[in-house]
Amino acid sequence: MQPRIESVSEKKLVGQSVEMSLINNKTFKLFSSFMPNRKQVQNSLGNAIYEVMLYDAEYFKNFAPNNMFTKWATIEVKNVENIPEGMQSISLKSGLYAVFTYKGLAKDFSNLMQYVFTEWLPKSEYTLDNRPHFNILGNKYIQDSPESEEDVYIPIQRK
Repeated sequence: MQPRIESVSEKKLVGQSVEMSLINNKTFKLFSSFMPNRKQVQNSLGNAIYEVMLYDAEYFKNFAPNNMFTKWATIEVKNVENIPEGMQSISLKSGLYAVFTYKGLAKDFSNLMQYVFTEWLPKSEYTLDNRPHFNILGNKYIQDSPESEEDVYIPIQRK
């Protein structure tokens, strides 16, 4: 599986976040809270949901399933004015990303991540950049379906 390499412009996002680990996964709780309230966000740019992960610089160097990170459930907006109560804004800086299209169930997503970090990235002309990772859950995303598709954005820079 080869990614496409994209230069992504800065994005403004509004949503909710939670601190979690892979062992103490709170993704369902996060999205259960965000999804019913996403229509309250003004100035949205489309319907796509951005799932954003913020990892510290050591997260992948010393990977362990109990390492903590922050996960966001967001939508892209024109501006961050009039943020609904209980939500916050986050900006994604512009930069280079390897974009993989994942098709399948959420429970099998780790297979893609294992491939990216143990095979594709080490053999590529890129290294991991310390910027947010994100997934775009667009029109082809279908919760709990093996036909579900999402785009997975891994921040990279040339070696």
